Amino acid sequence: MIEIERKFLVKDDSFKTAAFAKNHIAQGYLSSVPERTVRVRIKGDKGFLTIKGASNEAGLSRFEWEKEIPVAEAKALLLLCEKGVIDKTRFEIKQGDHVFEVDEFYGENEGLIVAEIELNSETETFEKPNWVGNEVTGNNRYYNSYLSTHPYKNW
Repeated sequence: MIEIERKFLVKDDSFKTAAFAKNHIAQGYLSSVPERTVRVRIKGDKGFLTIKGASNEAGLSRFEWEKEIPVAEAKALLLLCEKGVIDKTRFEIKQGDHVFEVDEFYGENEGLIVAEIELNSETETFEKPNWVGNEVTGNNRYYNSYLSTHPYKNW
């Protein structure tokens, strides 16, 4: 139940041609405090409730618990969320033994494209595709919970 991930900015949209999956995501936060975020998400035709703990000092690891819930319940919970529902498309791209999840944001966060890769350990190596730019792991400005209350367009 520990999530280990690294996060990067994306240089261009060339990743789209390599994607094996693409889903629209709407997500909101019932709680966006860094010590425990509670997220409601609709991804494609599925709903999810996720609780995440605070990140470690390096920003690489944190507790994560997620359960699938009916979409109707997720839609109802989104109405209870804090201001700033995130709207994005997630592209999944296989690179070597890993999968990069690339989020292209819309609405208040239009223009932002971020790639994440989940790892088995904080020191695990991986292949970086040529469209991967600067690393932003641990920079809380790129957390979706932050983006929901501090949109990219206002930076």
